[in-house]
Formats: sequence, C-alpha cells, structure tokens
Amino acid sequence: MTDAIIVEDLRKQFGSVVALDGVSFSVPTGTVLGLLGPNGAGKTTSVRVLTTILAPDSGRAEVLGLDVTEHTQAVRESIGLAGQYAAVDENLTGRENLRMIGRLSHLAKPVVLTRATELLERFSLADAADRPVRTYSGGMRRRLDLAAALLHRPPVLFLDEPTTGLDPSGRQDLWGVIEALVREGTTLLLTTQYLEEADRLADNIVVIDHGRVIAEGTSSELKATMGSTIVEVGFEAPDTARRAQTELARIGLCDVGSSSTVVELKVDDGARVVLEVVRALDHAQLEPVTLNVREPTLDDVFLSLTGHKAEDPVLDDAPAESGRRRTRGAA
Repeated sequence: MTDAIIVEDLRKQFGSVVALDGVSFSVPTGTVLGLLGPNGAGKTTSVRVLTTILAPDSGRAEVLGLDVTEHTQAVRESIGLAGQYAAVDENLTGRENLRMIGRLSHLAKPVVLTRATELLERFSLADAADRPVRTYSGGMRRRLDLAAALLHRPPVLFLDEPTTGLDPSGRQDLWGVIEALVREGTTLLLTTQYLEEADRLADNIVVIDHGRVIAEGTSSELKATMGSTIVEVGFEAPDTARRAQTELARIGLCDVGSSSTVVELKVDDGARVVLEVVRALDHAQLEPVTLNVREPTLDDVFLSLTGHKAEDPVLDDAPAESGRRRTRGAA
C-alpha cells in the first residue's frame, strides 16, 4: 500500500515557540490517521504545513507524491480541508455557499450545480438548502463546511478538530459521515483532542506533545503499552481518597488527583486484586462508595505518556490567521 501523506522531520518555530520539533509520520492511501494531542501541541501547525498554508522551517512533506513547498497549487487541487470552525458565509444559503466554493475552485457550472445538490442530500441539508446559514445549528454548519471541502472530490481530506464545540448528537452524526467517506476510499488525516474520536475513527494514531511525536500505533497497540488493568475506587471526599492512596500504593501503582475522590490503581490482574483492595481498605477503616475494574483507555495512555489530559493546553500553536484561509481545490 502506498502512502498518500509523508512527513519527515518537520520543524516550525514562531519566535521562541517551537511548534514542530522534528515531526515524522505517514498515512497509507485509503486509511485514517488520528493526530492526537492537547491544544497547542502542534496538530494544527502540522495540518497547515501539509495544506500549504504554512511553509516549514525544515523537513519534508508530501501529499500524493507532491512536495507541499514545491508544488503548492497541485497539492491544493488534490486536497480538501475543514478546520476547527466552519468557514461558511452566514448571509448566504447553504446552496449558495457550495456554489460559491465551486466557482472559486474553477469547476464548471453544471458540475457545481449537480455536485451541490448531491452533497446537500448526503449531509442531510436538503431541507435547509435555501435557508440562510445564520439559521443553521452548529452541527449543520459543520456538515456544510465538510460538504464544501468535498465539492471537488478530493482524494485526500484534512479535518482539523472537526467536532470541536458540537454536542454529543452532532458529534455522532459527523462521525457517521466521516466513516462513510473512508469506506469510499478517501484518505483522511484527522486531528483531535477527543480520545473517543480517535479510538473510533482512526486506523493508526500518532500522539504529539510539545511539537514532538511521542507515540504511534493502532488504538489497541497503544492501550497494550499500559500492560495493566485499572481498578478505580471512589470515595466521598478527597482527603479520604488520599488516605486510601497511601494504603493501596502497597498493592500497585496508585494515583489520585489533588481534588479527586477517585483512586486509580494499576495492576496486572484486576480480578484477583479486587479482593486484596477490599481487605486493605477494610483494615484501614476506609469505606469506598464505588469500585470499578476496567481495561486501559486512550485517555489512560495519553496521561501516562504526557502527564496531563488530552484536553489540557500545553503551549501556543501556530498564531491565528487573519480572515478565513481555505484550501479547497484551485481556489
């Protein structure tokens, strides 16, 4: 299988801020790569380099065999991009937005009209097609933005945190759309800070933090690196949880946040250890309110790798760009 996207030792710095510090990864054709990391870790900068919005300081990046710094126009004609915020004109209707993007992409008028109708149907926007976008919900705007990115049928699609700000229902709807695109053969690079999103959609995951790749593999492979079962024990008060941590640390690797009421114990055999946990707490006269045994999640992996949650910001990423920069075809 050939690689649709190749990134080798990308570096990008903004003043004193190192946004990318030798990032390397690849995306095989027809697969989904989840670029996972907290806000400011370098995800958006990576996408901006790959979509020709930013030039790297050094390193190499190719999309469909085209160098992104040497063949910028050809790359733009071959890709679609939907960013964190829907870049649609609120004063136009959904149909008018798609027609405008079609004209900017230099598509023939009959093609634009046909394609716009197809996409409005596909993204469940046909009934709202002739309403101003300002009347759309957040989920509808995001679907329209994705439809615009697909207007010229790009073989490679970049989605930069596409479900940010959506409610759970809107997020699920957009996931279904993305999964359908992948089944049709689209190669997709998805940046996200939502671990559940990466777990569901990505064939392979690259974890990036402070501008560096710190882990790579499938969701199952990354979870397997934890090598342990997690026993969660909840208490009524944080001080009780901290006392329990002291007791349970004798059994395995134990952790509790400063204001948390839940103690997490990492062990090799959760089922066997539960009885030992109960006995230890009983001996210390500590009464839990909840007890749960589970396998590691991507959240556990990320916390183990970085020391913080995926949603926590770590540094400033690329400066916000003025206006609405859009890479859709030969715009």
